Amino acid sequence: MDIKISNEAVEWFREEYEIDDKASLRFFVRYGGMGGNVPGFSLGVNREEPDVIHTSTTAGNILFFVEESDVWYFEGKNLIITLDEKIGEPQFSYQ
Repeated sequence: MDIKISNEAVEWFREEYEIDDKASLRFFVRYGGMGGNVPGFSLGVNREEPDVIHTSTTAGNILFFVEESDVWYFEGKNLIITLDEKIGEPQFSYQ
């Protein structure tokens, strides 16, 4: 599994989470929501320090990561994050 994130999405996270320097953002599984990889679940984002990282990438001094406990959600797929310019929010896809 890899995490791939566009520069536009990185800047969106920087602004939305008010990141001035370095930060860590966790992608985690949450019950409910729409547009997820597994029916009945969706992806959440939280600013927190990692515990047991399964996959990570660093872009713009931000560590984006998924913990071991959430890797089941991705079913061996990569997480691709781009910015949907029409709605001005990140778009998550799984490939």
